[in-house]
Amino acid sequence: MKVKKKIPALRVATYVFLVIWAVIQLFPLYWLFTFSLKNNKEIFGGNVVGLPHEWQWENYVKIFTQAHIYRYMLNSLFVAALTIVLTLLLSSMASYALVRLKWKLSGLVYLLFLTGMMLSMQAVLLPLYRNLKMIRDTLWSLIIPYTAFNLPMAILLISGTMKGIPREMEEAAFIDGASVYRLFYQIILPMLRPIMATVAILNFLDSWNELMFSQTFLNKEQNFTITVGVNNLIGRYSTKWGMIGAGLAVATIPTLVLYAFLSKNIQESLAMGAVKG
Repeated sequence: MKVKKKIPALRVATYVFLVIWAVIQLFPLYWLFTFSLKNNKEIFGGNVVGLPHEWQWENYVKIFTQAHIYRYMLNSLFVAALTIVLTLLLSSMASYALVRLKWKLSGLVYLLFLTGMMLSMQAVLLPLYRNLKMIRDTLWSLIIPYTAFNLPMAILLISGTMKGIPREMEEAAFIDGASVYRLFYQIILPMLRPIMATVAILNFLDSWNELMFSQTFLNKEQNFTITVGVNNLIGRYSTKWGMIGAGLAVATIPTLVLYAFLSKNIQESLAMGAVKG
């Protein structure tokens, strides 16, 4: 006769808590999806959380045919991709120079980089608007500030991880005749892949969701990013909120896809930080 194993009460309570927590985390996605399939009457008529009574699939059709959201998404993807590439390249090179190379002012330069984390984007909006006059109303007017604002945090994260890499690997490579550039690109960069994936996601979220700079620097509709495009769906006298929900739902997809591909690397970077701590 088989004896049934009793599940400890603590484990049951843990499972219940995790299920409730998962529901809380997934609820905004459910609400956004159902919101995008409703008309204004349902949204403001009491059916805020429930499923739509009339599924307004034409909201998704209209944001592509009338609002041209695909153009805004391509602009945002271009801005985010170049921002990530420039940030990862510059921050990894700067971190290597600050952590691995020996020179007198390395500590001071490192502190100067970190002071950039204390600057708010709102405080430098007017100076940037004046100084970026030559490239204003182009996507480069977003790429350059985004890269500059993301560098301090990227250098902080990458340099912290780089300090945990054993120097014996570099010494062995130098003995074999490797140059500094070959050492950096073939040995150091591959070991930084997990933390660079984390930095990439953080940079993507910042550049993809940013609205203030995009709204200020861009005037031509052909250069609008996804945030400006969705924001412009709000009409002066009437607004179809279902279309706005559809635009927000579509704008969420790239973030979910990116996290799905890089989540493993993020977990590795967290594990490295835990082992180091």
